[in-house]
Amino acid sequence: MIETTARRRRVAGVLAALGRLGVALALLAALAGGVGLAAVLSTPPTAPVAGPQPVQELEPAHVSPGSVAPPEQAPIPQSAPGTDPVRQWADRVSADVDIPARALVAYVNADLAMRQYQPGCRISWATLAGIGRIESDHGRYGGALLREDARPSRPIIGVALDGTPGVRVIGDTDGGALDGDRLYDRAVGPMQFIPSTWRNWATDGNGDGLGDPQDLDDAAMAAARYLCNGGRNMTTGGGWWAAVMSYNNSQEYGQKVFALAERYAAAGSRRS
Repeated sequence: MIETTARRRRVAGVLAALGRLGVALALLAALAGGVGLAAVLSTPPTAPVAGPQPVQELEPAHVSPGSVAPPEQAPIPQSAPGTDPVRQWADRVSADVDIPARALVAYVNADLAMRQYQPGCRISWATLAGIGRIESDHGRYGGALLREDARPSRPIIGVALDGTPGVRVIGDTDGGALDGDRLYDRAVGPMQFIPSTWRNWATDGNGDGLGDPQDLDDAAMAAARYLCNGGRNMTTGGGWWAAVMSYNNSQEYGQKVFALAERYAAAGSRRS
């Protein structure tokens, strides 16, 4: 009886969280039917003079690509009626994993939405968080702060993809609309989308009518859709590695995301 009651509470928590995602799910359904959502921005941000990405103090996991996926941890926040279970859970977990609570909300909401929109993928918030940590330190790259509207305090724009050592060449594909650079593309936003990739996967993750790569709600949802492309099952070694290495075709990158996802999932389980 106690187990049944606990299960009912967990289900109620998930349903409460999903209720806030109704608009986002409707927009995802529209996207699945071929209706794209382009980013609608006002004045393009000015591209800063950016240096290379900072050295990441991250240890890669000692796993072979394709061998196994990180442990899955489904966040099932519990809360009192009338409260936001996802935010309550995020507030508990945030300090343990050094992720802003608002970033956790974006990752978890993308996870929950994909469980409804594309349940066979089984993408985990922890994997999204692992990618977000490497790409922008969860919207804190260069000293930025992630605000409560899920946007960094200043736009996150990467280095020019101009072919300098260690950097591939991608000429401008968006007329500087997203990155402020009319010569070369630059990755933009907390999940570091190249403008041409964003054009294909732009998603409105919070129901405000816009798909903006600088908005982590939108970017996390777009990243989830991108990773799940092709019918991948991310609980399998093959599916998880194919997805993550499609984001960045580097074995070390995948091993770092794996280590982060494993650690985040363990912390989230302790706090659920």
